[in-house]
Amino acid sequence: MSPPGRPKGEYRSAQHEGTPMNAAPPTMRRGPWVLVAVLALVVASFVSLDLRWADFLAPDALRKMLAFGVSFFPPETAPAFLRKTLGATAETFAMSLLGTFIAAVLGLLLALPASARGGVAARGVHGASRLLLNALRSIPELVWASLLLIAAGLGPFPGTLALALHTTGVLGRLFADCIENAAPEPALALRVRGVGGVRVFLWATLPQVLPQLMSYSLYRWENNIRAATVLGVVGAGGLGQMLYYHVGLFQMHETFTVLLAMMLLVAAVDAVSYAVRRGLAR
Repeated sequence: MSPPGRPKGEYRSAQHEGTPMNAAPPTMRRGPWVLVAVLALVVASFVSLDLRWADFLAPDALRKMLAFGVSFFPPETAPAFLRKTLGATAETFAMSLLGTFIAAVLGLLLALPASARGGVAARGVHGASRLLLNALRSIPELVWASLLLIAAGLGPFPGTLALALHTTGVLGRLFADCIENAAPEPALALRVRGVGGVRVFLWATLPQVLPQLMSYSLYRWENNIRAATVLGVVGAGGLGQMLYYHVGLFQMHETFTVLLAMMLLVAAVDAVSYAVRRGLAR
C-alpha cells in the first residue's frame, strides 16, 4: 500500500527514496561518454598513422596489383604437386587438431585452480595459475615456434607444441571464466552431502559448462588451422612451409594452388565446427 498522504502513483520504496523516477541508470549515463572516447581514439589513430590512400589508389599502383594477381593463374595442377599439397594439407590439419586437443586438456587442468578462491593457499595457487595462463597466451604462436625449433628442429613437432602452448593460455582463461560463472547451487547441494571435490566438479559443474568449453575449443581449432599455416614460415611444416618456399622462388602458379588448399581446409573445418556447435546447442 502507498503511505498515507502520498498519491498512489508517486509511491517509491525506501531503497530508491530521493532518486527521480525517470533517472537513467549510471551505465546508461556513461554510455555516450564511452562512445565519444572511442570515436576520439579512432580519429586520433587516423591522424597519427601515415595512411597514404592516394598512393595506394593511384592508377600505377592498381595496375601493378592487377598484374601481380593475374600472375597466379592458372594454378598448378600436376598430379605430383597435388599429391605433395594434399600431404601438406593433412599435416597442417593434424597439427591444428592435436595442438588444440592438448591445449584443451591442459587448459582445463589449469582452469580449475585458476577459478578456485578460498584460503591463503588457494589464493596463491589461483594467482600463480592466472599468471601462467597470461604468460602462455601473451607469447604468439610464431614466437613459440621459433623458440621450440632450436630444441626440436624443423618439422611439425615444434609447430604442434607452439599451437598447444599459446592455445592453452587462451582456453585456460576462457575455461576458468566459465567455471567461475557456473551456478553454485548444484555443487553446494552435493558438498553438504559429503561428496568430494572431484565428483562435485564432474557431476555438478562440468555438465553446466561443457557446451561452452566445447564451443570455445572448436573456435580455437578454427583459429589454429590458420595459425598452423603461418608457422610453416619458420619451418614448422605443412602448407605454410610450402607457401613460404614457392613464394620465395616466385613460383606463383604453385603458390596459388597452396592458397587454394588453405582456403578449402579452412572452409571445411569451419563447416565441421559450425555443425558440431549447432548440435551442442540443441
